[in-house]
Parts: sequence; C-alpha cells; structure tokens
Amino acid sequence: MPNRPGTTGGTAAPESPAERAAHRASPVDAPPEPGEKANDYDSFAEAYEAENESSLLNAHYTRPAIVDLAGDVAGRRILDAGCGAGPIAADLRERGAVVAGFDSSAGMLELARRRLGDDVVLEHAELGGTLPFADAEFDDVVAALVLHYLEDWTTALAELRRVLKPGGRLIGAVHHPFVQHLTAPPGTDYFAIRPTSQWWEFGDTKNLMTFWDRPLHAITDAFTAAGFRIDVLSEPAPGPGARERFPELFEEHPSGKFVCFLFFVLTKA
Repeated sequence: MPNRPGTTGGTAAPESPAERAAHRASPVDAPPEPGEKANDYDSFAEAYEAENESSLLNAHYTRPAIVDLAGDVAGRRILDAGCGAGPIAADLRERGAVVAGFDSSAGMLELARRRLGDDVVLEHAELGGTLPFADAEFDDVVAALVLHYLEDWTTALAELRRVLKPGGRLIGAVHHPFVQHLTAPPGTDYFAIRPTSQWWEFGDTKNLMTFWDRPLHAITDAFTAAGFRIDVLSEPAPGPGARERFPELFEEHPSGKFVCFLFFVLTKA
C-alpha cells in the first residue's frame, strides 16, 4: 500500500514528485507514543479505497505493474495477500484467474466483499501468522506493498511458500531501498533494518503508519533463504494513461519513469 517515507525525529525527508502526486503523507516529527496504534486501516478503509481508485501510486503504477508481471493468468488460482479492498484481485479475475484473498483489516475485507462478491474466499488473517489455506493450494500469490509492514519476514515468506504449488510464483512489490535511504534523515544507516513512521491524511484525520525499511541485500537474502528463486526484479514505468492524468509529474520525468517501489517475481524452488 503506497506511502511516503517519513521520519521519526530529525530533519523531515524531502518529497519526491511521485509523492507530491499523492498529496496525503507527511513525516512524523517525533517518535510515536508507546502503545499508539499504527496501521489501523479499519479507521480509514473507505477513504483509502476511494483515493486508490484513481491515485498515481495505486491505480496507475502498482496495480498495472503487478498485473503485467502476472502475465496470462487464465485458469490459475491466485491468492491476494493483504488484498485490501480487492482491486488487484478484481483485475486478475477479469483476466480469467480464480482468486482468493486475506487481509488483517476487517474494514478492508468488507469493501473487498462488496467488490468481489460472496463467491470469492476472503479470510481475516495476519501476514506473518499461520494462514487459513491448504498446502500447495495456489498457482500464484500476490503480495503488493504488504511485506514492509513486518520487521521479520521469515514466517510470512514461509507461509506464502507453503500455500504455493511446486513451481508456483510469488509476485509482489515492496518499498524500494534506494528511495527509502534517499529520503531518510542524514546519517541513517542504509544497512540497518529500521522502522519509519509517517502520517496519512484523509480530510481532517491523521493516521499513524509504521513500516520497516531494509537494504536490497536483506530483501534478496530473505527471498532465497525462504526457498524462492528470484526470477524478476523490476522498476517499471507507470501504466497507460498516467502521463495524461498527472502531466505535472512527467514534466520532471520525460523518460516516463520514476523510482518508487521494487517489484519482483519469485518461484517456489
């Protein structure tokens, strides 16, 4: 789920052109209070879904990139991990996939049920815990912008691998480590796995979000340690129509590309 790298103390991180197009994230100027609730999607589920229907980073970047990486999915069983309101699952279903999903937010799952209907299996489950799906149940798993909510990826990747058939694919995206380091406060250790927090703003509400940044080698090492082969690491261009929808951004990016998330395709080894 898209976001802007923020800070917890120190100098506020600069805003990239892609982030300016989102218009809704701001840095946290001091560490969150102990026990302050973060990543509470239930509290802003409908506002989040409404924005993502047309936002640059979701509708015109992440979703088309994931669908493109998935390729021909007709007849394939696909699990959407951290499905949110179900837009990627809906796109894959339109292309002939048999989809299922899970999310930790009951509010987001309710929106997914409205979009996908009662015939799609949608489970309330946490990425990083035991998943309510059988071994080797799926041809593919999609994990778009969800792994970076976790400090430790070990259990999450093991469970995603477990539910994949032999040779199955894990297709996803995470925060790009170059972007996270570039926008971090001066002196931040690139090689550390470290939390970062920011505010997401919808109308008059501010919602605390916390993520875990990690260097590129920690990402790829986690994938291979979990038993995956890395087939693709991608930094794609936005999808068709993005230039027309956000002309001010592309004035600064005449190539039609910007760095934001790191996309990948892994195969269960």
